[in-house]
Amino acid sequence: MKNQEIAAVFKGIADILEIKGENPFRIRAYRKASQNIENLAEDIAILAQKGKLYELPGIGKDLAIKIREILETGTLRFYEDLKNEVPPGLVALLSIPGVGPRTAKILFERFKVVSIEDLETLAKEHKLRGLPGIKAKTEENILKGIGLVKKGKERIPLGIIRPLAEEILGMLKRRCPIDRISVAGSVRRQRETIKDIDILITSSDPTRVMDVFTSLPQAYEIIAKGETKSSIRTKEGIAVDLRVVEPECFGAALCYFTGSKTHNIRIRELALRKGLKISEYGIFKGDKRIGGKEEEEVFKAVGLPYIPPELREDRGEIEAALEGKLPRLVEYGDVQGDLHVHSTYSDGKGTLEDIANKAAQMGLKWVGVCDHSQSLKVAGGVSTEDLRKKVKAIRQFNKKNTPVKLLCGTEVDIDSRGNLDYPDDILKELDLVIAAIHTGFKQDEATLTTRIISAMRNPYVHLIAHPTGRLFGEREPYALNIETVLNEAAQTHTALEINAYPKRLDLNDIYSRAAGEKGIFLGIGTDAHILDQMEYLSLGISVARRAWLESSNLLNCLSYDELIKYLKRRGNFILQKT
Repeated sequence: MKNQEIAAVFKGIADILEIKGENPFRIRAYRKASQNIENLAEDIAILAQKGKLYELPGIGKDLAIKIREILETGTLRFYEDLKNEVPPGLVALLSIPGVGPRTAKILFERFKVVSIEDLETLAKEHKLRGLPGIKAKTEENILKGIGLVKKGKERIPLGIIRPLAEEILGMLKRRCPIDRISVAGSVRRQRETIKDIDILITSSDPTRVMDVFTSLPQAYEIIAKGETKSSIRTKEGIAVDLRVVEPECFGAALCYFTGSKTHNIRIRELALRKGLKISEYGIFKGDKRIGGKEEEEVFKAVGLPYIPPELREDRGEIEAALEGKLPRLVEYGDVQGDLHVHSTYSDGKGTLEDIANKAAQMGLKWVGVCDHSQSLKVAGGVSTEDLRKKVKAIRQFNKKNTPVKLLCGTEVDIDSRGNLDYPDDILKELDLVIAAIHTGFKQDEATLTTRIISAMRNPYVHLIAHPTGRLFGEREPYALNIETVLNEAAQTHTALEINAYPKRLDLNDIYSRAAGEKGIFLGIGTDAHILDQMEYLSLGISVARRAWLESSNLLNCLSYDELIKYLKRRGNFILQKT
């Protein structure tokens, strides 16, 4: 979690500097460093130990020194001094979408607003209208933004909380006498956002386990400490519960604490029909425990095959299990490639060789190198001239006897009228074209939906990237008519992306499942801009598993030759249809 902590410090510095009207280039440097650190898949403390901080994009000597100070002392003197230069609480207002530094400053000067609660009260009473830049619609958007921020604080994205859970499990395994250990709850079900972490263990020395657990570096606060259950809270406010259970009922307890609640109710109902009782303490026939050591025993007792944790949401998995129709969920080993990685041709930090080497380390066979298109200047959009150079470079790269093949692609922007950022004669030269919306997020539903559909009808577009545009805690999904989008994707044979970037996970599991049921191909793309962000592929697989997807539903599970064949066929299908 040091990544998140340091990223938050740099973001805070950028916010305060912006409020003070400091040099915009300095502000941008801190903000970019914050984003890059937050999105690291590797622990920044380990990178610091290896002396590799300078290898991180946007990290020079000054920022590297500041990172080391935070790692060594837990704080940054520069940041603490800077916070004293602005009214307390003013920076918090900047977390609200639609409230920039200028607005925050005006709100403080006019109303002495120093908290989100103060701002919410004023907005509800319509007292903000008339201030410079604030109209009725702005006031409405501020209230929506406040709701988004509050929601974001209640539930943490899986991509942030899962590494923390894995870190704690790793420490407990190394330091305690543990026989069995597993994460449970929403983390084990791989929900996209999570409220807290549940861990179950069996141990011959529970007292030792509790002592170690409550003294972990992540334990900012000890909520409770007992012989078989303890709870801590991390500095980020995440609650972590640890339970020691008897070996004879570990499976039953794991089922119970994995949930979901509605799934558990269905299991208990099936048990009652067979004259059994199932609880966290085991499987009982009358007063006699007849099983519960393994999870499989619980499902077998009620006449079901094992149901993977990701499906345990009472969304038809019980019925499918009873009928023998559970899907064979996609697994990491089924995946052969990543559809969406950025290179140094736009705003990515890896060369073609770097990307291929990272993919090889991950056991992948191919990567779609999809850089931003020309109009997205802020992201180093690739000119048509440079795109042709990229095509040539990838063709030459693939002629080498390398274990990883690269697809020459683009993340082409869909403009406000539904037009694409490159002409067709450029797009047809590419192996892979993914289209995306990056501007005009506040357009109405009909307009946004039409933009997506227009891109789908282009014969050279293979996939729509991050289709709903959401960012956890920052931006709600676009106002799209999802049913219309899915129907068009099915008609045009356009694939939809499961964007594995931790703040996106877009499409979500609900829409991805609906797409799969319509016969639409899904494609997982990490949207990686830094090489180790390619590790986010596992997050996309989690979404796919929760969406009931099998390997046959995903473009990622095709071999390089199979994928190329599919991509060419898709264009021919549209041309023939039109």
